[in-house]
Amino acid sequence: MGTNDGRGGRRVGRPRAAQRPDSGLEPRAELLAAAAELFTTRGYAATTTRAVAERAGMRQASMYHYVSGKEELLADLLESTVTPSLTYARALLAEDGRAAEERLWELCRTDVELLCDGPHNLGGLYLLPEVRAERFAGFHAVRAELKDAYRQLIAATAVGGGLAKGELDLRTDLVFGLIEGVILVHRSDPERPVSDFARATADAALRITGA
Repeated sequence: MGTNDGRGGRRVGRPRAAQRPDSGLEPRAELLAAAAELFTTRGYAATTTRAVAERAGMRQASMYHYVSGKEELLADLLESTVTPSLTYARALLAEDGRAAEERLWELCRTDVELLCDGPHNLGGLYLLPEVRAERFAGFHAVRAELKDAYRQLIAATAVGGGLAKGELDLRTDLVFGLIEGVILVHRSDPERPVSDFARATADAALRITGA
């Protein structure tokens, strides 16, 4: 509540940052949504924990009941960009009824859709220098497992089975880089449907592998 300024008026305190509309999310999910917005619009280094808390509609002190700070929020956001694709990749690797080429195409298409479908460009956070720190080992572990799933599917294709290890690794790097890089392309043309990007990227990935 404001205080009287001695002249009959009310002294207004420093305005709070605009809160997010009521979303019905749990507090931790609300903090993650606020962090995703601020990290991708203001920048990670320029975003304070106070700004995240206020954007989520809570006091800074209350925020620490749910997360330890900015690093935990960033780590969770990064892992959220990989985990759904990894779950799908595991299921595709376990399939026996479809050719590896078809399963690889499906993984590429789905991965692009998951990366581009959110309201914020979380893929851009991969490039932050802070992400190299040990705190983000969990993200790097799930990302490495997803990349290995790509490698296994490429190796299982008719062409991939005859590749030397170095060539297989190179094609895996190229495909994986294509998938993660497409979010930058989509950002430059946000009106184009994500499904168009996803299918075109999956087609390009198979051409890279020689499949």
